Parts: sequence; C-alpha cells; structure tokens
Amino acid sequence: MPYTTVNRVELFHEDRGSGQPLILLHGWGTNGQVWSAQAEEFAGAYRVVVPDWRGCGRSARPGGGDTIAGHAQDVLALGEALELDRPVLVGVSAGAAIVLEAARRAPSSVRGVVAVDGPGYWPAERKAELLVELRRMLRTDRAATVRQWVVDWYGPLADPALPEWTVQQILAASDSIDEILSDAVRHNPRETIGELEVPAFFVHGRLDAEIPAEVSETLAELAPHGEAHIMAESGHMPHVEQPAEFNALLHSILGRLAAPDAARDALQD
Repeated sequence: MPYTTVNRVELFHEDRGSGQPLILLHGWGTNGQVWSAQAEEFAGAYRVVVPDWRGCGRSARPGGGDTIAGHAQDVLALGEALELDRPVLVGVSAGAAIVLEAARRAPSSVRGVVAVDGPGYWPAERKAELLVELRRMLRTDRAATVRQWVVDWYGPLADPALPEWTVQQILAASDSIDEILSDAVRHNPRETIGELEVPAFFVHGRLDAEIPAEVSETLAELAPHGEAHIMAESGHMPHVEQPAEFNALLHSILGRLAAPDAARDALQD
C-alpha cells in the first residue's frame, strides 16, 4: 500500500502512470474511490496521484487539521514528497476549495487548478444557520443524517446505487472531518482569488442542489485566469455521474495547460 507521511500524518494515495502529474482530491467524507473513472482514464498519459484526506479512507486519523488551510498544506507537502513537477490540482466539493487555496499559497508549485462544484462561498446568509443544524444532526444520528443529505448530491442521470456507495464512504471516515464544514462556511475566496496566479478552471453541475453553479461562475470571473464550464445534466458530483463527459472536458483542459503560457493567454482573451 502506498503511504507517505506529510505534516506528521500518514496519507494513503494511489500513484499511477507517468508524465505530467495530476493530483485528484475528493470532497468531505468520501475518499479517492470517487476518482476511479478518472484515474483509469488518465493514467495512460499522465502521472495520476489520488490521495485520501487525513481522516478519510485509508489515511491516518489524527483528529485535527481538518481545515481548508490544513488540507491545502497536506496537498502541497504530498506533491513535494513525491517530487511532482508542478502538478495540476483537481478537487471536488470541499476538495475544490482546498486545491484553490493550495494553488494560491504556492503558485510556483502548481501548473493549474480545476475546481469541481466547490463551495467557493455560500450565496445565502442562512447557510451558516443551516450548518449549525446539520452538525447537530450529525452528532445525534450520523447515519440517518448522511443518508438524507447525500441523496441531494446526485442529479437525475446518476446511477441509483451511487448515494448509498457514497454514504458508506462517509460513515467509514472520522467524524473529525466535520470541522471543515464550518470552515467552508467561513471561507470566502472572493476576497483572495484575485491573488491566484495560475490558470483556474471551474467545472460545475447545473443541477447541483447543494451549491449553485453561479458560485463557480462568479469565482471564474474574479480569478485573473479563470474560466467556467457548466455541465448541464449533472448534480454535485459530475465526475461520478457523467464520467465520460467529465473526462472529455478534463482532457481538453489538460491539453490547454500542457503549454502554461499559451493556456494563460487563451484565458485572458
């Protein structure tokens, strides 16, 4: 099993293929399995690294550091430990906020970033109140709360088995990861995304019931080298719901990032 210790935490990760490196980061509670269709597809032409967050999957469970900044440091440290040459960072949901923060902190270490259905910011003030209730419900009956919530993550084209598959991943994770839920509500990258120096592509499912596509569209407009791509028939997990369509889009993005200067010029046009 491939493990690497970063920031005093042992992280499990898959590491396949060779070439331009990609790091694929999952969201809250799940693990690297959510990227299986992408790992298989891209390992033929890229070096694909798929870690489990601290507290998730097969990684260690230190019971702390579950913040956007903490996970961003883990991603950067993992890339350095594996000697990855300016990887493209791809993250979904809370993982999108993490990879954006990692790219902002260390632009010279990152070729580009792809944020998939990330929170970015909460457009409704009442989200903070809803989060307090969600965390209370997670403490009271975690299994029932997760099952009720995850149903809304998927659009109508998703395989009906996906919600329970996702629930099982979340229930197997440490409950310390709930810290990042509060952090995500406080986090407002609109204040700092203007500092992002690398190309940033924002992919979002139009049918996402959790985070409106306008969030990614807004962040793409604010990022100096940003671009939004909306998947019309997907919900919150487009890479799982429509893997062929998502992979085609990611291939296109990676092709543009193969020549960073050209990609950056294209984004500015």
